[in-house]
Amino acid sequence: MHEDRLSPRELEIARAYALGDTYHRIAERLCIAPSTVRTHLAAIYRKLEVSSKLELHRMLDGAARHRKSQSEQSEIISELALSLEEAISRERALSEILRIISGSEGQINEVIAALLGYALELCDAEFGLLLEYKPQKGFSASYTKGIPRAFHEWWVEKGDYQPSPQTAIGRLEAGHDVVNIIDIRAEEIFQTDDPLRYATATLGGARSFTAIPMLAGKRLIGAFTIYRQQLRPFDEKTVQLARMFADQSVIAIENARLMSELRSEIGEPE
Repeated sequence: MHEDRLSPRELEIARAYALGDTYHRIAERLCIAPSTVRTHLAAIYRKLEVSSKLELHRMLDGAARHRKSQSEQSEIISELALSLEEAISRERALSEILRIISGSEGQINEVIAALLGYALELCDAEFGLLLEYKPQKGFSASYTKGIPRAFHEWWVEKGDYQPSPQTAIGRLEAGHDVVNIIDIRAEEIFQTDDPLRYATATLGGARSFTAIPMLAGKRLIGAFTIYRQQLRPFDEKTVQLARMFADQSVIAIENARLMSELRSEIGEPE
């Protein structure tokens, strides 16, 4: 029986995943990191010798299966199976986002909410912000997802905020490039009185985060930022995934701007 091969926690995760829960939803319910869910699933796939979510579902439903010897090959198969399912999830997310953008008619709120939601889920992050940028004024937290209340209230109070050049957002503004922070508390700026770094670490409880510049041509229009509340740096693959969401956010915002301008020209109410 599969119950004999799995721990109670593994069995709980296996059942939830087989029924369609994502890493992020399982992690949220069990108060663990999404990456920990993935680690458990890799072990589950090895122990049960399955190579897909459908096969996992069938086995949990009691379907018989011939036992195979545990081997390095089974570990490779389980890793490839999970990677394939993650790739399929990414493709589905992108397809859904494109559908939402094409049908939004310039209504930006639904699009950005979806983008941030998928970004957090697929990048194993706890919360995210889309910061809109205005030259000479700075950044404002126009859209947020999962953000701790105290950190959200800090941004609301600041309104348009000009970060110092030493902060991640300040560096992004200057260089128009990705800034990936391994450990927020390990950087020298954390030892200073910098308001943004203090708010990020203390009010937001963030430890690792990445900030992606949102560029319309060469023009900076914002920053797409996602945060983890545990010390788990974002790897290059995840940063590239976050960049995809940032690029889609630019398309959505620029579409909304053009639609607004068009409505103004023809006198149609927004």
